[in-house]
Amino acid sequence: MRPADPLRHGMSTLPGIPHAGDMHDTTNSTTDQPAIPQSGPQSGPQSGPPKPRHLPVEIAPETFVITDTVGEGVEPVTVHMNSMVIRGEQPIVVDTGVPANRERFLEDLFSLVDPQDLRWVFLSHDDVDHYGNVDAVMDACPNATLVTSWFMSQRLVDELHVAPTRWRWLTDGEALDVGDRVLTALRPPLYDSPTTRGLFDHSTGVYWASDCFAAAVPKGTSFVEELDRDVWSNGFTAFNVMNSPWVSLVDRDRWAVECRRLSDLPVAAIASTHGPTIEASDLSWAFELLRQMPDAVAPPQPDQAVLDGIVAAMAQAGIGA
Repeated sequence: MRPADPLRHGMSTLPGIPHAGDMHDTTNSTTDQPAIPQSGPQSGPQSGPPKPRHLPVEIAPETFVITDTVGEGVEPVTVHMNSMVIRGEQPIVVDTGVPANRERFLEDLFSLVDPQDLRWVFLSHDDVDHYGNVDAVMDACPNATLVTSWFMSQRLVDELHVAPTRWRWLTDGEALDVGDRVLTALRPPLYDSPTTRGLFDHSTGVYWASDCFAAAVPKGTSFVEELDRDVWSNGFTAFNVMNSPWVSLVDRDRWAVECRRLSDLPVAAIASTHGPTIEASDLSWAFELLRQMPDAVAPPQPDQAVLDGIVAAMAQAGIGA
């Protein structure tokens, strides 16, 4: 048993989600370990069974989701740790994954775009699962500009090791011209950081929602349509109400306006950090779930008795001190 991850153990109580071990593998995953890149920063050795290997998936023309997961195969539920690449005239990577997955993330990123060609690195907000490999990417990509905001750069002042000469500040509602398309920073309705901005691609209709539209799922999954509807609905509601507990306090009319700010756009697909991509056929359902969030009730989170059990199991396995 590995040391407890509070997020994974918190999600293990979600209703309606079968254990990942009871599910079949997706066609784009394998347990084979990829070759470790010979360049770029390296993370330390990983303990436990090998993680399932998910390859990048094209969700729109020249738009790819890089998939990592937490808990898959060893926990009751799986949480995605995704990033996105738009391989246009001026390629951009949206969020940079977690340090623990650095080798695979860099391998996937540079299989899609040459380090010399990457022009933009967009951070949706200042949580480590979004900026975790930003220094490695910026070091490897000399022509890239880091797209943050003033507030984010202040909150990451001790974590960000990229010179201000390579920054671009982009606030909510502002557009970024990347040559063959325009991308607009648009804050999603749900968020857990005040710096959060999503990103809307006007050419494909793809919206990067950051943490919004997340869902704990049985296993790494490319698209929502691959899941049972109740399983995804339960995972969506539980994840989002726990990640943004303030939503129960909002005025319902103002909440409806905020949801329409996004749903009124010509959205063709929604990708997010912590869930499968939502394609056009499932968008109306996803927006309906979103509109219901102020009245959603979170499942009970694990308490001290669960923590005591985790610590006892670690002691029995000789883990920790």
